[in-house]
Amino acid sequence: MATTSARAFAVTPPPAYAWMWLVAMGVLLPACITAVLLLTGDPPQMAGIVPALVILPGVFAMLALAMKRRGVELQDGTLDVRAALFRQRVAVAQLDLDRARIVDLAERTELRPVVKTGGLSLPGFHAGRFRLREKFARAFCLLTDRRRVLWLPLRDGKDQLLISLEHPQALLDALKAGRG
Repeated sequence: MATTSARAFAVTPPPAYAWMWLVAMGVLLPACITAVLLLTGDPPQMAGIVPALVILPGVFAMLALAMKRRGVELQDGTLDVRAALFRQRVAVAQLDLDRARIVDLAERTELRPVVKTGGLSLPGFHAGRFRLREKFARAFCLLTDRRRVLWLPLRDGKDQLLISLEHPQALLDALKAGRG
């Protein structure tokens, strides 16, 4: 049985301010905590907080590494979306491609993620499972640019995918061609 090769689709990179936010929080937060503790002049409190000051930059470094893990592939009738620590695989047959669209979330506010149910949400980067504004619908998101988002509703009417791609029309065309 021969398998077809996977076709990858480029994900729009997160904006510069998303990376700057991580760096700022990883460096400034420990520095501010240290400054406050030194200014209060209470060395015993400083000893108890030192482990946190060492761990915080590491946590933000891990978040930065997670943000680099993003990808979209189409292989053997399955759409595979990797978003930070999360992954969603959907059979193309489960997608309602007649309703699928490229949307701007500034205009389609009902599709904006509002509640994180299992994901990573930073300024300029949303990855994982979210509830949307309209009817608290469920969505798996990989959002780095809200202006050009591929909206892929599932046939079950409950779930959907929201993906920021450099060329969203290319994936939509490949999905429609793959359904036969």
